[in-house]
Amino acid sequence: METQWRVERLLSRYVACIDEDDLENWPEFFTLDACRYEIITRENVERGMPLALMFCTSRGMLVDRIVSLREANIYPQRWYRHIISNVLIQSADAECLQVQSNYVVLQTRRTGQTDIFSAGKYVDRVVLSNGELKFSEKRVVVDTHRVDTLLVAPI
Repeated sequence: METQWRVERLLSRYVACIDEDDLENWPEFFTLDACRYEIITRENVERGMPLALMFCTSRGMLVDRIVSLREANIYPQRWYRHIISNVLIQSADAECLQVQSNYVVLQTRRTGQTDIFSAGKYVDRVVLSNGELKFSEKRVVVDTHRVDTLLVAPI
């Protein structure tokens, strides 16, 4: 039960970082070496097509993503709110945990309008690094290929 609690806490802290716009700390949730982050559609997964909406293969790429978001991109201000459910540790061994969970992201615009921005599942590989759980892989499988607006922040 302690492992389940630690995984749920990792996921809760991860989405709080995004929801609170603390994106400079987002890369800290990933391992220093050989981490992987991707956002891919369920359709592409089912068809065996590796084309992702976002694909990063190092912590440096994650940092670059946030620097670009903060300094190069211009977009309307939005607020995100994640809801996570059904956190399942699918397998565990001495090296890693394979974890799957469902998510929904709500987006609120400056106008006050709130919409469902994205829904899908997280497929994660979680490892212990210096006493802390970290993502070595985070695959965000979005249920639809339609993205209503810019994919600015991580999911």
